[in-house]
Amino acid sequence: MQINQLPFGITTWDHIAPETHPGEQGFALWRTQRFGDIRVRMVEYSAGYLADHWCSKGHILLCLQGEMVTELDDGRTFTLTAGVSYQVADNAEAHRSSTTLGATLFIVD
Repeated sequence: MQINQLPFGITTWDHIAPETHPGEQGFALWRTQRFGDIRVRMVEYSAGYLADHWCSKGHILLCLQGEMVTELDDGRTFTLTAGVSYQVADNAEAHRSSTTLGATLFIVD
């Protein structure tokens, strides 16, 4: 990732209106900022959330609270809890997320 021509700034995430994205089950609330080609999101997943698609986009993702299970298309699963992150490149390994209890994530892609 190359970050160019981005002056210092702060984001107060509570001031950004959330967008609702329904999953196969449950929903996700996205608060999104864009800085050139970089998308930064604070995402809250409802209890019982299951993504409605397999994602092939690269991300750097940090779990802030709750618990999120990420499943790869090869069958492996990884559980993220507060303070645990993952990173994956574009088109590297398709993945989808689910949560039983809900989770809040910080995502850069």
